[in-house]
Amino acid sequence: MSQPHARSAAMDQLLVTLDLEKLEENLFRGRSPKVGWQRVFGGQVIAQALVAAQRCVEPDRLVHSLHAYFMRPGDPSIPIVYQVERIRDGASFTTRRVVAIQHGKAIFSMSASFQLDEPGFEHQVDIPEVTLPDSLMDEQEFQKLFLAEAPENVKRYWGRERPVEFRPTSMAHYISREKLAPQANIWVRTTGPVPDDRPLQAAVLAYLSDMTLLDTSLYAHGTSIFDPDLQVASLDHAMWFHRPCSLDDWLLYTQDSPSASGGRGMTRGSIYSRSGVLIASVAQEGLIRKKANA
Repeated sequence: MSQPHARSAAMDQLLVTLDLEKLEENLFRGRSPKVGWQRVFGGQVIAQALVAAQRCVEPDRLVHSLHAYFMRPGDPSIPIVYQVERIRDGASFTTRRVVAIQHGKAIFSMSASFQLDEPGFEHQVDIPEVTLPDSLMDEQEFQKLFLAEAPENVKRYWGRERPVEFRPTSMAHYISREKLAPQANIWVRTTGPVPDDRPLQAAVLAYLSDMTLLDTSLYAHGTSIFDPDLQVASLDHAMWFHRPCSLDDWLLYTQDSPSASGGRGMTRGSIYSRSGVLIASVAQEGLIRKKANA
């Protein structure tokens, strides 16, 4: 089922953000939208780095995995320079390494592997049985019912226009400080069509894969990323692209956090098409610790 709405301004901005400027061979410049945040969204850096790597491989080589580390917060007020290193060009696989630089220092690094399309063994874990997105509360209803008494930072996060829409199958995590199971099933979709271009679709999928993961690692502790007493940040991010997807309908993002320790929370995710096809798998560890003065 295709999306019934036209592309939003936020979706237009995302596509512009992912269209990097080439400075020199293996060197690109990306910019950040002005959305009022002090740090660059991690999903943006992952997606831009993937675009930079994709532009340094042959068109028939498609990303199948990426592994990334966040080193410093990104500054949204200045461009990010992406430097690509051509690690290996093999008969079937190609490897690239990307370093993102601001203020003369590395803020992020990523290794990505690309492969020629080829047939092989096929299996996947089935999509879980959850409430379908058409039966769930949309974001406007959620804002109207639950944001009236919310803290200002929560209102600002949920109130702004974004290129991705969410429909959690349960709202309990958002309206309660009860300690709940560290797992979530969230329907997500872009707020406008994504061009029929597999590298760009992979970059958009990488962008949205960084959303809500850290939240899940905090459910078991009755708190959230909006708690002013917490220091929360992504530390690393890994993603495996199993099958292509046109991104023209809802995707189910299932998440669970098997462990939190040492000031870190680890979360795993699976992204399915609405029809039940497993598109991608994700893993991330994030910093979740009390601030020193809390």
